[in-house]
Amino acid sequence: MIQNQARRLRATFLASDVAATCAALLAAYVVRFETVWPTPLGVQPFGNYLRLLPVLALLWPAVFYFHRLYPLRRDRSFVDEALAVLIAASLATLLLVGLLSFSRAFSLPRTLLVLFLGLDVLFVSLGRFAIWRYLEKVWSAGVGVRRALVVGAGEAGRAVADKLLDHPAAGIKPVGFADDDPERRGAEHRGLRVLGTTANVRALLESHQVDTLFLALPVDAYRTMLRILKDVGNEMVDLRFVPDLFQFVTFKAGVEDFDGLPVINLTQRPLEGWNSLVKRSMDVVLSAGGLVALSVLLPFVAFAIWLEDRGPIFYTQERMGLDGRLFRILKFRSMRVGAEDATGAVWALEGDSRRTRVGAFLRSTSLDEVPQLVNILRGDMSLVGPRPERPEFVREFKEKYPQYMLRHRVKAGLTGWAQVHGWRGNTSLSKRIEHDLYYIENWSLALDLRILWLTATRSFRDENAY
Repeated sequence: MIQNQARRLRATFLASDVAATCAALLAAYVVRFETVWPTPLGVQPFGNYLRLLPVLALLWPAVFYFHRLYPLRRDRSFVDEALAVLIAASLATLLLVGLLSFSRAFSLPRTLLVLFLGLDVLFVSLGRFAIWRYLEKVWSAGVGVRRALVVGAGEAGRAVADKLLDHPAAGIKPVGFADDDPERRGAEHRGLRVLGTTANVRALLESHQVDTLFLALPVDAYRTMLRILKDVGNEMVDLRFVPDLFQFVTFKAGVEDFDGLPVINLTQRPLEGWNSLVKRSMDVVLSAGGLVALSVLLPFVAFAIWLEDRGPIFYTQERMGLDGRLFRILKFRSMRVGAEDATGAVWALEGDSRRTRVGAFLRSTSLDEVPQLVNILRGDMSLVGPRPERPEFVREFKEKYPQYMLRHRVKAGLTGWAQVHGWRGNTSLSKRIEHDLYYIENWSLALDLRILWLTATRSFRDENAY
């Protein structure tokens, strides 16, 4: 039933997106050819644009699907959703232009394309916003909402309740818990009480008009779970099992089919398949563009470094990246030659005497990191991700912070979620790990673009860059 609800929601949003996109094309035609806008090449036949509508109805949902706009996320803000729509619509428009390039009989004027893209993003975003607001209003009034009982008031059960309370668009309202722990009787979690024991589950279904049952019991409550399944097996209720594996789960677990056998993957790689391809494409395009754009400035930086002490211009250092693999990171040299000969690997400190005068400027403006664009082109790094550390520090940190090595499930980055929030250099490592794991768990192309924008606007005034 939950899956049916989700399918209906996805179908509703898909229909809205297609209708909004078709309306955007027709509106762009009217604005371009039916207003006072000059048309030196003449008005194009309206029938040509009508023939494009089936193409839009197939192309747009496909692109939106691969940009994760149909695994609906109510926790995404309107701005984030609009940005995701902008990225997906832009790619779909480029693909449409590519398809039309094979047709000699018909092409879209550039002005109309720009109008269409702008209107498409506006119409689709407003359509989605209106649907969410309508659903929230309807479900807040209790119309069409399914009532759920959570069996187990432990960590897994509370997590289920949190998800249902935080995502009212799921259309499921938790009514309370069933749990055998005497210490939890009468206790509340976000207004939800323990209504009875697991032996009372069948009675609770009837007394509270429950139609969805979440089993979120500890692993050692196997026999209790079997008894509950036997008790409610003949009841008209949806059953959902939530494995209590929180102490083992690292990232979002995924269910895999192994020749008909369901297997839960607890270490699923966050960026795979299409997501990995999109991220890598952005890395190549933007890093290559960055090197070209900075090609005029880089020789002057290199000359200033050499002029100060006649030492090497670049500095390479071993760092740990994806899956714990080592690579040589490339930087403009900002410290004296042999700066660590006596001290070994140590953190750079504010006012560090090992820095050169040019190096102090480079580090304060983050220009010393620019050569890492070459690392990104080679595939050692990504534009956005957790900053890579030296193996000496990794060996130390992984003993102190149990989740530290999870950062290496994705490529290291030139910048990251932690860095744009000020957690760089000699700052709190636990906060840095917390931000890095948030980024990995919530990755999206829109989040990457947001981090790049924040990096561009903050990198020249970061007080921790030394």
